[in-house]
Amino acid sequence: MQNIILASGSPRRKEIMEQVGIPFTCIPSTKEEIMRDCSPDELVRELSLMKASDVSEQLQGDFIVLGADTVVAVNGKILGKPKSKEHAFEMLSMLQNGVHQVFTGVTVLCKSNDGSQTMRNFSVETKVFVRPMAEQQILDYIETGEPMDKAGAYAIQGLFAPFISGIEGDYYNIVGFPIAAIVKEAMELGIDLLKKD
Repeated sequence: MQNIILASGSPRRKEIMEQVGIPFTCIPSTKEEIMRDCSPDELVRELSLMKASDVSEQLQGDFIVLGADTVVAVNGKILGKPKSKEHAFEMLSMLQNGVHQVFTGVTVLCKSNDGSQTMRNFSVETKVFVRPMAEQQILDYIETGEPMDKAGAYAIQGLFAPFISGIEGDYYNIVGFPIAAIVKEAMELGIDLLKKD
């Protein structure tokens, strides 16, 4: 089995990889993310490719790099990570009592000893339904500090869970790593990520 490299420092992505038993090494990309003005699915595919390529260029030999990027979008507007508590309040006010989309772009990049490479670059979309929230509930949630490093200013697997009324699609995509799609796309490249040596 080739070495599997996760081009991300996200604790959530690492946890999902560990949960399903995929052995990996973590080498986060240090390239700056540039939020281009394009569709959410196009943006996340582009950013995941940038991360995977950045890490791949630093390595020699036979390996698989997994790059991922997640954004939240509401009415076509992309919400990244909040820059301040006020920004988080603005985002959460837009999300409450409505439906939004979470897009994760993934790049599975396989490089061989001879320098040849194959790749899959795709995105997954999940709809998330948020129930109505009072202003004080939003403020209290922001005070926990949880929203500050999350796309869309919330964590579905954290303290925001009581405000989620439903989802359509892959739960793990909302966490930031659609593992079922990743395993399937890797299989189409002839790689079984779940195979034990």
